[in-house]
Amino acid sequence: MPPRGKVDSLPKEVRAWLDKALIEGNFSGYELLAAELKAKGCDISRSGVHRYGKEFAERIEGIKKSTEMAKMLASEAGDDEGALNDALVRILQDKLFNIVMEMKIDPAKINVASLSKSIADLARASISQKKFMAEVRAKSKATAEDVVKEVKKAGLSDEAANDIRKRILGIGG
Repeated sequence: MPPRGKVDSLPKEVRAWLDKALIEGNFSGYELLAAELKAKGCDISRSGVHRYGKEFAERIEGIKKSTEMAKMLASEAGDDEGALNDALVRILQDKLFNIVMEMKIDPAKINVASLSKSIADLARASISQKKFMAEVRAKSKATAEDVVKEVKKAGLSDEAANDIRKRILGIGG
């Protein structure tokens, strides 16, 4: 395993500044960033900042891709049953296992149970939210149908009744 880079040992506030500067500068201007770090009392070379910037950009890109994929899957397939959460938990378990193995971390020294519990809590919250949204959609649909029946009895046209249904369901203007 390669040694930790100098950027990894920066104080939190300096590293947060560097992360923000990298993003705002579109991951360029490494020489200027190295000079600014030196002015802040951190002696890190341009190539060191570049290595860190490259890894940071890759992590951000990976997160963006995962987020886009999850949104696409949820919109295309729906996720009322929590299938995405199941997949997420499996992926996180696999990643955690790989990290522990690659870094030769003693599992006794990390709180795997706490991390796993946090993942499970997030999954449960997401499933609860999806159930709630499914219930709201079902109630809205039932209400819309009841209203349409009543307004049709009162002599409203099919077109007007359909407009009311759409407004209740949030489909049309």
